[in-house]
Amino acid sequence: MTIEAGPDELFTTVARETDAAAIVTLVNSAYRGTPSRRGWTSEVELIEGPRIDADGVLTLLRAPDSVILVIRGQQQLNGCLHLEKHAETTHLSLLSVRPAMQGSLYGRFLLAAAEHYAREHFGARRLDMHVIEQRVELLAWYERRGYTPTGEVKPFPYHDVRLGAPARDDLRFVVLERRLGP
Repeated sequence: MTIEAGPDELFTTVARETDAAAIVTLVNSAYRGTPSRRGWTSEVELIEGPRIDADGVLTLLRAPDSVILVIRGQQQLNGCLHLEKHAETTHLSLLSVRPAMQGSLYGRFLLAAAEHYAREHFGARRLDMHVIEQRVELLAWYERRGYTPTGEVKPFPYHDVRLGAPARDDLRFVVLERRLGP
């Protein structure tokens, strides 16, 4: 999928296994640690440690009905997201934009690419996602893009050390959804 974005043309491609290390760097820089503080999507106050590792990325890339879409820059990946097919719903996760590029249409573009891919390749009628309840600004951003809370909340998987070390004991996920068609 391609979109005009000012003087640059953005396009997404399906990630390859050789992209795993770059995806890890991108996702962790967007969500956790010092680089994430440059953007507005940081979880560093809520969860410490890496968001994902190379084994986790490779597992997603190798899974059936699973894809990672990326925006490639000249020297590095500038954005990515993960889609996983579930019947008529596709689950979206790991939406990440390089912190220095947040606020420059990359996130909106990735969402549009995810919706298109889910409809065309997975036959999805809905896209859903889980967002940490305390991420008020992020929830509002998704809602402005047509994603609505379903009323469902899911517990944070405190036992899963692969997701990092939570800094608080009240984390949970809000489930958001967007209908993609009839």
